[in-house]
Amino acid sequence: MESALRRQLDTLADLGLEPSEAFLVAAKRIGAYQEALKVIDRLETADSASPRADPAPPPQPSSRRSIIAVEQSAATDEFMTMGILACGAGMASRAPALFGMSFEYQGDFYGRNLSLLVLPFLAGYFAWSHGLSARWTVRLAAVFAASAAIINLYPFDGDESGDTLLLAALHLPVLMWLAVGAAHCGGDWRNHKKRLDFVRFTGEWGIYYGMIAIGGTVLTGLAAAVFTIIGADVVELIGFWITPAAAAGSVVVAGWLADTRKGVLERLAPVLTRLFTPMFTVLMLSFLAAAIISGGGIEASRTLLIIFDVLLLVVAALVLYSVAARDPQAGPNIFDVAQTALVIAALLADLFVLSAMVDRLSEFGATPNRFAALGINLVLLVNLAGAAWLYVGFLRGRVSFERLERWQADYANVYAVWLAVVIVVLPPVFGFA
Repeated sequence: MESALRRQLDTLADLGLEPSEAFLVAAKRIGAYQEALKVIDRLETADSASPRADPAPPPQPSSRRSIIAVEQSAATDEFMTMGILACGAGMASRAPALFGMSFEYQGDFYGRNLSLLVLPFLAGYFAWSHGLSARWTVRLAAVFAASAAIINLYPFDGDESGDTLLLAALHLPVLMWLAVGAAHCGGDWRNHKKRLDFVRFTGEWGIYYGMIAIGGTVLTGLAAAVFTIIGADVVELIGFWITPAAAAGSVVVAGWLADTRKGVLERLAPVLTRLFTPMFTVLMLSFLAAAIISGGGIEASRTLLIIFDVLLLVVAALVLYSVAARDPQAGPNIFDVAQTALVIAALLADLFVLSAMVDRLSEFGATPNRFAALGINLVLLVNLAGAAWLYVGFLRGRVSFERLERWQADYANVYAVWLAVVIVVLPPVFGFA
């Protein structure tokens, strides 16, 4: 909350608000408005009751009414900006359909470009709300433009199921989300605290977006039922226009909610992390036990390897969010023990998967899919190995939790480099096949 408060204070100060006004507006945004008003009241009461040797100049404190007016004005501006950008994202996602490009027949185009049609609007919101400098704004725009050029101008094979095209299309949204993270950090991507704040934001964004999706599904279902009863055919309107546009616009709305409405959900995401960590630990340990009982290895099945790659990615994300959501000043506890067990189990599982991948490479040769799978598993192996080493050191009292925080935050750069390699380097290496 302190990090969020400081960031809001800096943003509001840049907009020209007085310190007292900026403090109360920022306190409102992070859910501590009433507490802040009580503190200000006590300080002003104590200040007026204290004797003064010399008459002071007439104080000019902001009244509650003016402070609330400033807060409401800032909140209105923020809401209007968010609304405009959310509408822009929704319209951009459906704009290709106006030129005859449908999901059914031009799925290849949407697979390549959907993240490029939506995420720039979320990045634009953070560029405005977090005071991104003009230099960083240009850099961010260049990243999106270069990504659009690469994914659309590379001479991929015409078949939309081509390996290099599919890999690039799958990795591009993640890389673009990291570009959004640079805007969320206000351009200060080197600050590992701000990168961890973006990790926390990502978890809260996911919860808000899920809640919006559930509510939106219920709403559209009821709307379709009501209009069907009166004989109006709105299935195409809802299914092919309203729902996709709303899903795209909700990306920005969920970002605004997660960034400004810090409260219950800010505490809910860590609770969910604590709930699922022991479950995934049991799952990984069960896998290791089954692999050992069956002969110390796993069958080199492509489907099975894909499933375990997804599982390892989920575990890595769970560990990252657990580190970001934890109080770094607190000492080791039982949850840290469970987290350490999860990391070590995932590390051993990764070794099993890597051995199976090496067998497939030696037997069937190199392909874009196998190379990408091998690469991400090596990246995960190093990340998990470093996290396991630091977690054990933390439990033994030899390593500070801040070192583990920094390791996880800095490793985001490694993921970004690997994503860029898959999107930019891998296709020409394999002839865009």
